[in-house]
Amino acid sequence: MKIEQYCSVLLKDGRTACIVEVLSDTDFLADVGSSPEDWENIDVTINDIDRIISYIE
Repeated sequence: MKIEQYCSVLLKDGRTACIVEVLSDTDFLADVGSSPEDWENIDVTINDIDRIISYIE
């Protein structure tokens, strides 16, 4: 699975996240939340990701 910046991903805990920074092939920073008022920036590893939902082109 190739994770790129701004991909939307489904996490294994059921949350949807947007990858905001690719730190390595296995480590990422992502935003989770429903709007800018409640977004939280979290560390995500490749093992936390269930699947890619969409790519931003």
